[in-house]
Amino acid sequence: MNLVTVSGPPSTGKTAVILKTIESYKKQNVNVGVIKFDCLYTDDDILYEKAGITVRKGLSGGLCPDHYFVSNIEEAFEWGQKEGFDVLISESAGLCNRCSPYIKDVKAICVIDNLSGINTPKKIGPMLKSADIVVITKGDIVSQAEREVFASRVHTVNPGATVMHVNGLTGQGSFELSTLLYDRSLDTETLKGKELRFSMPSALCSYCLGEKRIGEQYQMGNVRKINLEES
Repeated sequence: MNLVTVSGPPSTGKTAVILKTIESYKKQNVNVGVIKFDCLYTDDDILYEKAGITVRKGLSGGLCPDHYFVSNIEEAFEWGQKEGFDVLISESAGLCNRCSPYIKDVKAICVIDNLSGINTPKKIGPMLKSADIVVITKGDIVSQAEREVFASRVHTVNPGATVMHVNGLTGQGSFELSTLLYDRSLDTETLKGKELRFSMPSALCSYCLGEKRIGEQYQMGNVRKINLEES
């Protein structure tokens, strides 16, 4: 089974891109399932079910969603194998822009949209920098010049990635994306022992453990201060 990890900031159109890409796979008789990771709420699973796609979802609640992802992806992968999928797509939102749910030797896709701001590619961090493919959406509501400048900024941040435009409404570009994601010769047998491409943030402090009071005396563990004397 191929495992594909798709991530990106909220509301960039990840689910729409995945749905259109799976339409292409259905025409090729490729069996695809989806595991959706989110933080507090998602109804994207309903969209997948309406499209006839087998889906499971997990909500991290009070935990960091990317830590939650890596703690559960092995079981999700085993579920996909039992279901007999050819491809399992993992969809997750990188909520802090510091994490990356990508795994070495597993295809990694970052979805980002043209409306997020010209400097957004520099803000997203490893989720964009370490992706194999960067999908840019919402290109139909900006000018050609804006599309080209935005794509150039993405290329500057991740020069090794394949950058492509996909329209989540019409599906334009989704077939081309599907040809880049599935390769039967790259089936993964197990995730046991594999490594993430980027380390998770180190953030074990008193606030991680439930502290609510503000004050230096309550700040223990991994704490980092701003140098306000810097110009």
